[in-house]
Amino acid sequence: MDELIDILDADGNMTNTTAMKSEAHKNGWFHQTVHIWFYTSDGKILMQQRGKEKDVYPLLWDVSAAGHIGAGESIITSAIREVQEEIGLHISPSDLKKIGVFKSIHNHSETLKDYEFHHTFIAELKSPFSSLKKQESEVESLELVSIKQFGKAIKNISTFKYVPHEISYYKNIYREISNRVNSK
Repeated sequence: MDELIDILDADGNMTNTTAMKSEAHKNGWFHQTVHIWFYTSDGKILMQQRGKEKDVYPLLWDVSAAGHIGAGESIITSAIREVQEEIGLHISPSDLKKIGVFKSIHNHSETLKDYEFHHTFIAELKSPFSSLKKQESEVESLELVSIKQFGKAIKNISTFKYVPHEISYYKNIYREISNRVNSK
């Protein structure tokens, strides 16, 4: 779905311009996204398998919920909206713990360039897994994987079935969720 988004400079600052998402991707203009990683108190991470019709990385495993931040939309509002749309879960701002903003550059083709700043959050999944409702057009499947399994996966690139974010990004997610679970 095409939508109007804010355009950023290469340092992540607002440029006070907007464009359609398709135009930003065509021209390699920086923009914002949200990534929300859910974990359970017993040490599992909710993974989303991307839909088979996605333009990039179809059927690879990825963050629990993610999406573009609409023009003028707050980061928190976007995060709450994406979680509700993609996995059918209603959360509040207090459920989200921001762990960073990560710059990401992927040139998929001449006409598809993802130049993004991922505003990244973790949140405890307090609802039963069975209550989640995947967005059919975006999500192929949902799965809970152990933190240990996730840690092994990000170390073994040859069998990597996840979207190819930077390994440092995945290590940050692993560390933050591990710290949260181990502190309980």
